[in-house]
Amino acid sequence: MSRLMGGIGETMEFDRNETVDLLGSLSNAKSPSGFEDETVWVVREFCEGWADVQTNSLMDALITPNNFTGEKPVVMLDAHGDEVGGMVRSIRSNGTMSFVELGRFSPHVLAGQDVLVRGTDGVWRHGVVGIKPPHFMSKAEAAAGDSPMILDVGASSKEEAIEKFHMGMGEPMVPATKFQYDNETGVAFGKGFDCRAGVAAELLALRELSRRADLPFDVVASVSAMEEVGERGVAAAVRHFNPQIAFMFEGCPADDTFQAPDDIQTALRHGPMFRYFDVCMITNPRYQRFVLKCAEDAGLTCQTSVREGGGTDGGPTHMMDVPSVVAGVPCRYVHAGTAICALDDVEETARVAVEVVSRFTQEIVQGF
Repeated sequence: MSRLMGGIGETMEFDRNETVDLLGSLSNAKSPSGFEDETVWVVREFCEGWADVQTNSLMDALITPNNFTGEKPVVMLDAHGDEVGGMVRSIRSNGTMSFVELGRFSPHVLAGQDVLVRGTDGVWRHGVVGIKPPHFMSKAEAAAGDSPMILDVGASSKEEAIEKFHMGMGEPMVPATKFQYDNETGVAFGKGFDCRAGVAAELLALRELSRRADLPFDVVASVSAMEEVGERGVAAAVRHFNPQIAFMFEGCPADDTFQAPDDIQTALRHGPMFRYFDVCMITNPRYQRFVLKCAEDAGLTCQTSVREGGGTDGGPTHMMDVPSVVAGVPCRYVHAGTAICALDDVEETARVAVEVVSRFTQEIVQGF
């Protein structure tokens, strides 16, 4: 159990076993963009008894805690519930399939990847992203280090793929990675940490805030859909809740394994990363300063970055005139089959969110 004195003098507690179970359930949920149903199931289970969870046609999970009054201005928390994945494009005569990516995997990650493909009967079946063995590559292919990829569940004909394996056009695919956690090191391994690590932090923070009846704002949350294909779901969530301000969560790419030491901006075990800039948003500088000062005053660990690539749900949200910041849980190797994160960072991100929202006043928010 880890403890921290909250911004209004209350003790914030996290049960590490609960955090692990929550992140594990979220990571194992098979929810590529457009197919977020399993993430929503996990969210509903976690919120049972203290919040209502609705969905819209995009499969945004729209969470309203039981202490919602409807009489106060609204703070919206957000994290996206989808992950990078794929979709069956066509079934070939030899039983293999072509596919398109839902989102963007890192180059060369998919070749040989163990995957799960949903059948038309709703059953997820093991498959592999096949690539031509080097024995059969031409010299040009070998020199280029590249070869077309196919999706293979073991069928030997188109008929067998359809009738026995229940494959079909438009069915989703995700990496078959299973979540694992090392209690001794505090490190987790799994798929979809972008943004399931953010969803875990968001849910922990929202539950804590739902217990604080004296806040001058109603706090709600969205676990939004289809972020990986262009931040599509969050705009519908903003229209639904009509918030005055938003606090976004992400599972952001850590850079501590590739960058030179002086250039590292997002490292494991250094708390959430708050970006000043990415390709979709220049963060509101007044809001950003407030967040960092809140964390500093509370003795919480944060890091900051200026990103040259990537985008988040903060992009559409801030363009709807809703001030937004993005708290990124550092995750190594996102957009690959397996990512790594530290549970300390998940919990610290939740702490920072609670501290910030607890210190909001109408005057402060209007000043952003």
